[in-house]
Amino acid sequence: QVQLVESGGGLVQAGDSLRLSCSASGRTFSSYAVGWFRQAPEKEREFVATISRAGAYIVYTNSVKGRFTISRDDPKNTVYLQMNSLKPDDTAVYYCALSGAPYRENGKYSNWGQGTQVTVSS
Repeated sequence: QVQLVESGGGLVQAGDSLRLSCSASGRTFSSYAVGWFRQAPEKEREFVATISRAGAYIVYTNSVKGRFTISRDDPKNTVYLQMNSLKPDDTAVYYCALSGAPYRENGKYSNWGQGTQVTVSS
């Protein structure tokens, strides 16, 4: 069973950057696609980005294109989400999860982490 732990969240100002990490324990997760999702208060969990096995295929939601970058370091069992030019609308709890392919739908992911809070002040 692969367990995921997110880290790197915090309180920042608009325009600042953060790098989130999604670290896996247990068996290696190199054979999985990894997705990042976020959930703001009173909103549904939404797709942010996903990366396929070996990083060959990457998808972003439109609102983060050009600002966020997803990457993976399989020897370290870690996936990153570099977030630049942060906006107040990016405020949410960010989660990572595993899937067999780089889907957008959160229902196709499992092994969800506990999440890390990102708060962007204006």
